[in-house]
Amino acid sequence: MQNRIAVVTGSTSGIGLATVRELAGRGCDVMVNGFGDRAEIDRNCAEIAERSGSRIVYSAADLSRPEEARAMMAEAARLLGPVDILVNNAGIQHVAALHEFPDDKWDLLLAVNLSAAFHTIKAALPAMRERRWGRIVNTSSVLGMVGAPHKPAYVAAKHGIIGLTKSVSIEVAPHGITCNAVCPGTVLTPIIERQIAQQAEVTGLPEDRVLQAVFLEKMPTGRLIAPEEVASAIAFLCSDTAGSITGTALPVDGGYTTH
Repeated sequence: MQNRIAVVTGSTSGIGLATVRELAGRGCDVMVNGFGDRAEIDRNCAEIAERSGSRIVYSAADLSRPEEARAMMAEAARLLGPVDILVNNAGIQHVAALHEFPDDKWDLLLAVNLSAAFHTIKAALPAMRERRWGRIVNTSSVLGMVGAPHKPAYVAAKHGIIGLTKSVSIEVAPHGITCNAVCPGTVLTPIIERQIAQQAEVTGLPEDRVLQAVFLEKMPTGRLIAPEEVASAIAFLCSDTAGSITGTALPVDGGYTTH
C-alpha cells in the first residue's frame, strides 16, 4: 500500500482516526476529515505523519453539504494526488421514538450517513477508473443488517449504505475497483458515548445499565470492540490481497448478527 492516496471521512476520532493510523502505517498518504477541536486534530495529524513518514492533510468539509464533499475530494487530489482509497466513515446518530423523531434530524442523518458516500464515490471514480485500481470501503453497522428501535434514520441509512455498496461493486468491478462495507458492532466511540444518555431517556434505564442492556446484550463476546479492530478490517479490504473481495458487508460485531 506504499504511496497509495487515501481519503478517510469522519476520521478525527474513533474508527476513522484508527483507520488513518493503520493506513498511514502501511505507507498511505491520507486526508483526514471531520469535526472537533482543531488544535487536537492538528496534533494527531502531526503525530501520525511523524510516526509513519506519510503525508497527512486535513479537511474540515461538512459532508452534509454535497458541494463540500466534492470540494474535499478535489482538494485531496490537489494536495496528495489522485485518490486510490476512499473510506466513507462519517456518521452521526440521533435517538428518539419514531413519532417524536425530528424531521430535520432525519434529513441530516441521511445526508451524512448515506448521501455523502454517494457524492464522494462519484467524485473518486473517474480517476480510479482511469488508473484501473481503487478501493472503496463504506462503514455501515450491524444496524445495516438488522433493525433496532428508536433509530429509524440511522438504521435506514446504514441499510442504504449496504445497498449502495453492492450496486457500486457490480458497476466498477471490470475496472479493477472494489467496493465493500464493514458493519461494526458496539465500538466505544464518541457517537456511542453520546447515545448512552439518549438511550437512557427513551428506554427509562439508568445510564449505567444502558451499555450492557442496549449495546452488549446481543454480542456473544460481551465486550466492546476496539476501533483498531475495525480499522484492521478496513485496511485489509483496501489491500491488493483483497482484490477479489467486493460487494460484501463484513461484520466486525462480536457475533451480534449470529442471532
